[in-house]
Amino acid sequence: MKIAGVHEAATAFEGAATVYEHARPGYPAEAVRWLVEALELGPGRTVVDLAAGTGKLTRDLVVSGAHVVAVEPVAGMRRTLAATTPANTGVPVSVVAAVAQALPFGDGRLDAITVAQGFHWFATGEALAEMHRVIRPRGCLGLIWNHRDTSDPLQAALTALMEPVRGDTPSYDTGRWRDVLEPGDLFAPRREFAVSWRQPLDVDGVADRVASVSFIAALSDGDRAKFLDQVREVAAATPPPLAMTYVAEVFAFTRVG
Repeated sequence: MKIAGVHEAATAFEGAATVYEHARPGYPAEAVRWLVEALELGPGRTVVDLAAGTGKLTRDLVVSGAHVVAVEPVAGMRRTLAATTPANTGVPVSVVAAVAQALPFGDGRLDAITVAQGFHWFATGEALAEMHRVIRPRGCLGLIWNHRDTSDPLQAALTALMEPVRGDTPSYDTGRWRDVLEPGDLFAPRREFAVSWRQPLDVDGVADRVASVSFIAALSDGDRAKFLDQVREVAAATPPPLAMTYVAEVFAFTRVG
């Protein structure tokens, strides 16, 4: 399946939305609190959660009291987001099918845009210019990732298994997403924050977490099953208590001009 404006590897999330929602963690409370405060979100503010996925960050933004619009180009992810977000927050959320390069909002209409676990997919001048267009002067752009902490033995072992399968799939780890922001002519760095945390899991939970990765989801059923058996072997050999370790890394930028 192809979606205009979406990297081919990301379309694998169409068939992985259920495992993504089940296995991917949300974000630690202190990281979310920092982001909400840095972007000055609250009642009367409008924020777009771009590349919202199944709503992992969207739900936290709703709790802030801001008006939240979730933008997600992959239909399977949108369906899961629409089903789970009101159930978890009690508040309906507008869910829009769109991509970063063509946002369906008027000039300067938004107070902020957030991107959780996704900016590396569309870190281009075209997308950044479109975000700049729809955010009001002095409005904000917030980026957050749960970065797998490869100083942990389990994460290091999983990385060794996964990297040969990655191909040219975009990644936070390359740091290339920073290149489009570094000129600072559209968005100026404001603040950043990081916090380490752990996601307790069992062996199957580790396998599900890996299964939610785009380039693993894109494997054929047979190849994916064999790969996840290897993941289970690695997880089972890890001394307890079993957990995935992360560093939540959060960045806030201010719209220039």
